[in-house]
Amino acid sequence: MPVQIIVGAQWGDEGKGKIVDMLAENVDIVARYQGGANAGHTVCIGPKEYILHLIPSGIFHPSITCVIGNGVVIDPAALMSEIDQLGTAGISIDNRLLISHNAHLIMPYHKLLDTIREQAPNRIGTTGRGIGPAYIDKFMRVGIRIVDLLDRDVLARKLRSNIEEKNRILTQVYGETKLDVDSLIAEYQEFDKRIDPYVTDTADYLNTAWKGGRSIIAEGAQGALLDVDHGTYPFVTSSSPTSGGACTGLGIPPTAVSSILGIVKAYSTRVGNGPFPTEQENEVGERLRKSGHEFGATTGRPRRCGWLDMVALRYSMTINGIEQIAITKLDVLDGFDEIRICTGYEANGKRLKTFPTDLQTLARVQPVYESYPGWKQELSGIRDYKDLPANAQRYLETIASLTGIPIRIVSVGPRRDQTILLS
Repeated sequence: MPVQIIVGAQWGDEGKGKIVDMLAENVDIVARYQGGANAGHTVCIGPKEYILHLIPSGIFHPSITCVIGNGVVIDPAALMSEIDQLGTAGISIDNRLLISHNAHLIMPYHKLLDTIREQAPNRIGTTGRGIGPAYIDKFMRVGIRIVDLLDRDVLARKLRSNIEEKNRILTQVYGETKLDVDSLIAEYQEFDKRIDPYVTDTADYLNTAWKGGRSIIAEGAQGALLDVDHGTYPFVTSSSPTSGGACTGLGIPPTAVSSILGIVKAYSTRVGNGPFPTEQENEVGERLRKSGHEFGATTGRPRRCGWLDMVALRYSMTINGIEQIAITKLDVLDGFDEIRICTGYEANGKRLKTFPTDLQTLARVQPVYESYPGWKQELSGIRDYKDLPANAQRYLETIASLTGIPIRIVSVGPRRDQTILLS
């Protein structure tokens, strides 16, 4: 199995960290292909909880090599903090972490602009980590890449040009103070000294690895419905969390991909603004939030919660080519008498045949629900599918039937061992 892509099939926060950590035991390499430190992947090992933002979730297996690909935008401060925290926890990354020399850097002016723009009335609801502005510079072809740190003259020239423009925006549009070029150059050259041992041509490394028979997990951040091309635009992230983003974000060809696993939370959540058809702004939503500990791993923001949306999920299965499903947080539904699944949308009295990605239509759809009896039994201790309550099995079988995709993994708690594997 050369390359398996792990993709969030909803609006992110599906529990990818746990699943990647679990599957990493049987692979050689875990590679992160997009996003930045706005992602928070939580991994629970025994009583300890770790939250990763940039380093792939396979880092807790000593034999695994972890790769941060060219599609990721890297915040130096966040990366250094993460490396230091892992070291404090006794987890060595020496000779185990590789960073693409073509990855773009998040600069202080990216964070500042992100924070300022989020104060506008039509804000997206970002984390304010500078992700969007960094990707803007990348596609405007003025971004600073890690390879630029190797030459002080190149770095100085690029930074002076960028900061001259950013200072005009900051002072004349937003009334902020100017940024100092020389201090930034010094700061980022110090960063280069620390990360230099990890920097390499990761595209060459990964291609050599899979051609040599080594197995790779491509780990995405966020979720498919936040994809900049295929998500609920403009309330999306600034990169491509869909499976297609793995190839461009790592520099591997589509022919290397052997399978695509979609991570699906047993209900739905969303962070930030934007349409959310099955959102429950009531006691049900609050109960899901409390039981599921639905607060952002990066920001601590409470997540919006609602019932499982099959219309959105089928759309995600299609655009990602998902072949297998991992269901997470099934145990959060333990106490419900009734569990609902959205099986269709109606708009203007008509049943919609497909998921509408235009904001105006999606914002006014009415979800059509089917109800299922809950199981009223704690699932966290169950390790075999046949031991699940009949109503829990029925719920899972309904998901598989409505998506047409087999379920291979069921998570009933945050720890590695709280997992049911299906043949």
